[in-house]
Amino acid sequence: MNTDTLLDHLVVLAVAALLLGPTLYGIVHDRRIDRQLSAAQQRAQIVRHGHRRQQTRPGASRVALRHASCE
Repeated sequence: MNTDTLLDHLVVLAVAALLLGPTLYGIVHDRRIDRQLSAAQQRAQIVRHGHRRQQTRPGASRVALRHASCE
């Protein structure tokens, strides 16, 4: 009888792992994408603010745009 209980517990754990595995993978994937989006947003803000500072000089907008397109 002890082995039947052990097998029942193992089956329950296996089913739980099959159900939770894709969910946990999806959560990790979403967090990675969120980090990438926030990093891209921060880079865009830096480029935007840097672009405004450089516009005070004549011809600086072309230089700022060239540097922004290289990244």
